[in-house]
Amino acid sequence: MTAMIVFLHLVVFLQIEVSISESVCKPGFFPCGNLSVCLPREFHCDGVKDCDNGADEEYCGDTNGWVILFENLYRNNNKTKETQECGLDKFPERCDCKDTELECVEINLEAVPTVSNNITLLSLKGNKIQKLQDEVFIGFKNLTNLFLQHNCLRHISQKAFHGLYKLQKLYLSNNCLVSLQDGVFGHLRQLKWLIIDENPIKTISQEVFTGLESLFFLSMINNSLEALPQKLCAQMPLTNWMDFEGNQIKTLSNLSFETCDELTVLYLRGNQISLVNENIFSTLRSLADIDLSHNLITDVPLSSFKELKFLQKLDLGCNPLSLHIDQFETLQHLRSLVLDKIEIPNISTRMFKPMKNLSHIYFKKFRYCSYAPHVRVCMPSTDGISSFENLLANTVLRVFVWVIAGITCFGNIFVIGMRSLIQSENKTHTMSIKILCCADCLMGIYLFFIGVFDVKYRGQYKKYALLWMESLQCRSLGFLAMLSTEVSVLLLTYLTMEKYLAIVFPFSNIRPGKRQTLIILLSIWVAGFMIAVIPFWNEDFFGNYYGKNGVCFPLYPDQTEEIGGKGYSLGIFLGVNLVAFIIIVFSYVSMFCSIQKTALQSSDVGSSIHTDVAVANRFFFIVFSDAVCWIPVFLLKILSLFHVEIPGTVTSWIVIFILPINSALNPILYTLTTSFFKEKLKQLLQRQRRRSIFRNERKSLSTSLVWTEDPAAQQSSSLKLGFLHKKSLEDSMGTST
Repeated sequence: MTAMIVFLHLVVFLQIEVSISESVCKPGFFPCGNLSVCLPREFHCDGVKDCDNGADEEYCGDTNGWVILFENLYRNNNKTKETQECGLDKFPERCDCKDTELECVEINLEAVPTVSNNITLLSLKGNKIQKLQDEVFIGFKNLTNLFLQHNCLRHISQKAFHGLYKLQKLYLSNNCLVSLQDGVFGHLRQLKWLIIDENPIKTISQEVFTGLESLFFLSMINNSLEALPQKLCAQMPLTNWMDFEGNQIKTLSNLSFETCDELTVLYLRGNQISLVNENIFSTLRSLADIDLSHNLITDVPLSSFKELKFLQKLDLGCNPLSLHIDQFETLQHLRSLVLDKIEIPNISTRMFKPMKNLSHIYFKKFRYCSYAPHVRVCMPSTDGISSFENLLANTVLRVFVWVIAGITCFGNIFVIGMRSLIQSENKTHTMSIKILCCADCLMGIYLFFIGVFDVKYRGQYKKYALLWMESLQCRSLGFLAMLSTEVSVLLLTYLTMEKYLAIVFPFSNIRPGKRQTLIILLSIWVAGFMIAVIPFWNEDFFGNYYGKNGVCFPLYPDQTEEIGGKGYSLGIFLGVNLVAFIIIVFSYVSMFCSIQKTALQSSDVGSSIHTDVAVANRFFFIVFSDAVCWIPVFLLKILSLFHVEIPGTVTSWIVIFILPINSALNPILYTLTTSFFKEKLKQLLQRQRRRSIFRNERKSLSTSLVWTEDPAAQQSSSLKLGFLHKKSLEDSMGTST
């Protein structure tokens, strides 16, 4: 046993030496084995050999903690034997016998059968044995393995296992045991494996394990234990492995592990533990692997793991845990850390920097990996929007990003061109529409470049994911998308207010002139630019605001973990944009009420009023499209305030498909469907048609002049041509003479 622990500690120190050798590479890069070549973390363990010696694909599995221990144990305790003939003289006919091993599986036995005394392995799995009487195995002095699973055992006598002096493995899983009598294992001096999984046992005392001085492995998975006994290892001081997964343990006492000096693996996964006391594990000096995942732990004192110098693997995943900035400062030798399903609002590089030997780390979110650049393997490999291979994980998204980008750019550029060619009486309104098209066109450009980078990283995105999200290109695209979105929202609000004044107050003189309109439009662009650029001012406060996902748009359920970025994001989406949307809805409700009143009056209302009424009817669809695009965004942000878990795929559909639809529809709703534009376009088409007809008529007229003159004119022309021909002949004859 001591040799096992020495071996484990030796592995730890060897790994530490390897980690020190890796320090020659800059953060985020790791060497190709013993070569001086360094490659980014994303190139390691991706299934492709990028190093010449293939070292980047070696040691990728997480073999830290129990894996090494179990592998060594399995190798020593499970030596295969060649199949031999039965060496037992007495056993039931329906049992299978090989050498001195007997399997009586699922043959409806109701009691332990009578077999030869030289038996070494007895399997009674899947029978109907409900009770073990005193000394029922008294004659089996050579028995080393006893399997009693799936029998619905309800009672085990205190002396049931008397005589089993050489027993090493005892399986009591999947039975109906409610309690165990003290000293029931008292004669099992050589027992190393005790498996009591899947029983409704609620309490145990330390006296139950009396006599188990050689016990190595204890497993009580999925019972109903509510607490662990004090001085758990008092009767089994050599126990190296304990597994209490899936019980109902609520508290841990400092005295429970007081005598567990040899304990190397401790599993408390899936219980109801809410509090971890200070220094509770301080006596477990040999502990290499501890699993506290899937509990209700909210806080772990900094000193909890302080004395665990040989701890290799720590699993705190799936707890409502708040981590301190110095939480892992004492775990310098840790090799594997699991923080799955844990939100880390105060995450920073400093939090993981003390763990210089960390080789594997598991986060809730893909983007957390950027805070542990010195760790060779970081999971997960996707954020819901992006996948292991591609920037855009969904094939439909990869198609739509190009389709919507093309429609958005073409539609807005077409409207800008047509508005420039067609003269309008309301030039200030035309100018506002053209500016809106410019803002919406930026969204098309943003989608176009997302499609370009998706193609660039196709099939190997994982290698470049973090580099891409931290790059200037990604941040620039995020800035461009935010600028387009906010300018478009503010412009739509301004256009709505302009129409509101025109319809609700038709005879007022409060409409802005050309100069005022220019000032307003310039102010909107400045405001949009400021909204988009502010997150660049202080990265410590806002974090990497635009680099939290593959599409570089800051619209994800929880936004940034940095308090500044989170507050800023909520202020923009649930502040500026929501207020703008409410103003638009209120304005159109007022406009339609005003239209209704106008319809009841006489028909001698100016033609301008009727024009504005038609525009208001058309703008209803603009408001509807805005609602379809923005309501999902508002719901997403509201749900994030209540910490509702939202899949990343939902966010990707909103960012790629729903939100840009507004930019694609605006040119259609604001220009292509207006009566003025349709009338002008009709006039242009008619003018072009008349020109074409006139051109054709001129061509046909010139042809008719040659062939459709009256007979007198034709006769005169013929005489004239005959005279000229005759004269020409006479001249040529004279010349020849």
